[in-house]
Amino acid sequence: MNRLVGTHDVVFITLDTLRFDVADQCFRQGRTPNFSWWFPGGWEKRHTAGSFTYAAHQAFFAGFLPTPVDAPGAPRLFAARFAGSETTGKETCVFDAPDIVAGLHGRGYHTVCIGGVGFFNKLTPLGSVLPGLFDESHWSPELGVTNPDSTRAQFALAVRRLEELPLAQRVFLFINVSAIHQPNRHYLDGAAEDSLASHAAALCHVDGELPRLQQALARRGAAVVIVCSDHGTLYGEDGFTGHRIGHPAVWTVPYADGIFPAT
Repeated sequence: MNRLVGTHDVVFITLDTLRFDVADQCFRQGRTPNFSWWFPGGWEKRHTAGSFTYAAHQAFFAGFLPTPVDAPGAPRLFAARFAGSETTGKETCVFDAPDIVAGLHGRGYHTVCIGGVGFFNKLTPLGSVLPGLFDESHWSPELGVTNPDSTRAQFALAVRRLEELPLAQRVFLFINVSAIHQPNRHYLDGAAEDSLASHAAALCHVDGELPRLQQALARRGAAVVIVCSDHGTLYGEDGFTGHRIGHPAVWTVPYADGIFPAT
């Protein structure tokens, strides 16, 4: 990241509540062709730092992206400097800042947050903490979990902001995609309740909206793209429903990153 920060846009997308097993199955079945175009090798299995949105994103913005399950000591992409870090390597982009958003701002990036779930809605002091890290932040009910067309609205807003900013201005774009979070039954025809099947249908819906954003990013030039889930969720496994629960289906998340166009 040391050679990329400053020359590439940075795009960070969290697919809120997406389970690894569902993402992996959809990839293998060819149901997410646009994510597969970005990441032809599929999703990497990782462990998240938090079992719900607020905790996970606080860790992410501090530089603690989901941890590789087979290499927990692997160097991180970003870090806020602190003594004794065992996952800060020579290629890690280290900021003298409290979080990577402020760090990228200090390197000349314009930072943009497009919120989704309630922790980004700015309607309460708590809902203002995460979006308050950014130069500009956006949220409306249209972008939230109750709107079946939230992904289209989120990506359309992202495209508009990317097109309005000068090409010479490096951008850190963060999007918290809300569609996969419950309720997601509206993405599966005839479904009366949320399920793993509607969870998968929501991911496929997000994939279908992705090309417009991909094209807008390509028009700006090279970008580092990071996509992951913040946590999974449960649909009755072991008697549990939802998240903020210490369960493998909650802690295990999909992760992928890459440089586009490839350099």
